[in-house]
Amino acid sequence: MSLHCQKSAKGDKVNTHKFKADIHQQDREDSEAMAIEPPFFEKYKAILQSSANEKEKPSTVEGFDELELPLIDLSHLNLGQLERQECIEKMGQAAIEWGFFQIVNHGVPDELLNRLKQEQIKVFQQPFDKKSESNFLNLSVQSYRWGNPLATSLRNLSWSEALHISLKDISKMDEYNKLRSTIEEYAEKANFLAQRLAEYLAQNLGIKANYFQENCSPSSSSLRMNRYPPCPYPSMMFGIIPHTDTDFLTIVSQDQVGGLQLKRNGRWVSVKPNPKALVVNIGDFYQALSNGVYKSITHRVIANQETERYSAAYFYCPTYETVIESCSKPSLYKKFSFKEYREQIQKDVKATGDKVGLSRFLL
Repeated sequence: MSLHCQKSAKGDKVNTHKFKADIHQQDREDSEAMAIEPPFFEKYKAILQSSANEKEKPSTVEGFDELELPLIDLSHLNLGQLERQECIEKMGQAAIEWGFFQIVNHGVPDELLNRLKQEQIKVFQQPFDKKSESNFLNLSVQSYRWGNPLATSLRNLSWSEALHISLKDISKMDEYNKLRSTIEEYAEKANFLAQRLAEYLAQNLGIKANYFQENCSPSSSSLRMNRYPPCPYPSMMFGIIPHTDTDFLTIVSQDQVGGLQLKRNGRWVSVKPNPKALVVNIGDFYQALSNGVYKSITHRVIANQETERYSAAYFYCPTYETVIESCSKPSLYKKFSFKEYREQIQKDVKATGDKVGLSRFLL
């Protein structure tokens, strides 16, 4: 795998007066009519001013290396038995060692991915006042979200906006809406792909072949479209704060801007964007199901000062009532339902500001 060293981001010594002036200037810009940007400066003024009063600003984003994820060519699944088995084993090894891999020849047309991004751009270019309406696109309340309402410092502030769509809600959208038809088409392809990947990974663990068909329905998953606006202080805050995904698998389509980082061997590393690949990562549920064999890895998105970034994440989830139980003994985790897991996350986030996650269910 290629390894490229990048320059470390150092703590910024900032001019306090300039920092505060920037905040007030942004306040004026945010108040202008029809602004598309979320009012980050207005919402987080206290956090930003508190940080401006510090004599020296510690860097949130430390130095990092840029790595290429393991690359899996899914066309090998259609070759001979030997090539097929090697492909499945390579996928499993990446899930064990990395928790992430990238795939090519995945069956999702480039034209569809490009169309999804164009529709995504149209959504986020609408005025903030419209995006923040409770019935935006006729979706559930809080489908559109931005920042982090529980942020108490720069370290847990996400400089991004997102449209998180539960697939069961798509039918609420205007049937003539091009965004709806594009999402429906993409969700069908992504669901088929996610189920195939989940089943191939299950072969290495002895999980029954129809496990995912029985526990995951097309409407139980969700799609999150992300936009990361240019951030004036990228070394001090994140695009998305460090986290793990709750689901079985996540399939990510991203642009060429880059910014995705994952924790590997105790260090943050940056993922080199691949224009021909989709990124796949293991979620908490698959780590629990595999009894810790596959890894749900902490990851984040760093902010970019000059260029906006777009990505779309498909979360392959079970139904709410599905019980997750480790596939081998002795179990590392007690069994739990999706409902129980989500309720625990909500309690922890409210109490601590952090998801906590699987460690709550260790035996």
